[in-house]
Amino acid sequence: MNILEEIIQYKKKEVAERKSLFPVKLLERSIYFDSTPVSLCKYIRREDKIGLIAEIKRKSPSKGIINQHVSIERTSIGYMQAGASGLSVLTDSHFFDGSNEDLTTARNFNFCPILRKDFTIDEYQIIEAKSIGADAILLIAAVLTPEEIQELASCAKSLGLEVLLEVHNEDELARSVGDHIDLLGVNNRDLSTFKTSVDVSKELSEKIPDQFVKVSESGINDPGIIVDLMNYGYEGFLIGEYFMRFGRPGKACRDLVRKVKQLKKESQK
Repeated sequence: MNILEEIIQYKKKEVAERKSLFPVKLLERSIYFDSTPVSLCKYIRREDKIGLIAEIKRKSPSKGIINQHVSIERTSIGYMQAGASGLSVLTDSHFFDGSNEDLTTARNFNFCPILRKDFTIDEYQIIEAKSIGADAILLIAAVLTPEEIQELASCAKSLGLEVLLEVHNEDELARSVGDHIDLLGVNNRDLSTFKTSVDVSKELSEKIPDQFVKVSESGINDPGIIVDLMNYGYEGFLIGEYFMRFGRPGKACRDLVRKVKQLKKESQK
């Protein structure tokens, strides 16, 4: 069993338990449930931004502890002041040390779009995402059937949430794209070997239909990589681990944004 299979096996038990503790009717009473979500697609495409989705992640199964004592308030505000297009917040507790409260805290201090980063396998989790203040959800093609992707994406759209579909290879892309998907994310990390290469994004770029906002994920730690991927049609760039290894993730984000804008300006001369 690889780590992804282990996570999904655990997630099924976790969701069943949360359903009994926090019924849907309770979730629907949240102050966030009737609010209008903010469009991640629109923020990514704003001319004053570079399409950066800045992530808050304390640890991961592959890297271990990254930033155990991160301040959600200070980091989320720092990211947005740095010029990020949106936030990504890990809410998985068992494997990533995240929580729903992390996302709600980020929501309380920011008006930007927030992606709930978790392993979504059940419609309950989408209702839960809406109840904690998320604007978008993640669906991972590697752990879902095409039918499940369509059902979950449809559920998200019915609540006004945008959907980021994550793929790792051409096969997942071919069998997974469909209605109700807004953003197509290419994860440069092989979740079975943890090997990371941005070449994955480059190889899949031309195969992604133009209707989707193209997002490159993982292994992005250099402004030159971002500018290079822009030439392949990518508009969004999800970065977490690189920023989180700094004592001040917001400053690291600001420095990267500034360098990317500088490189873009130089390339246009």
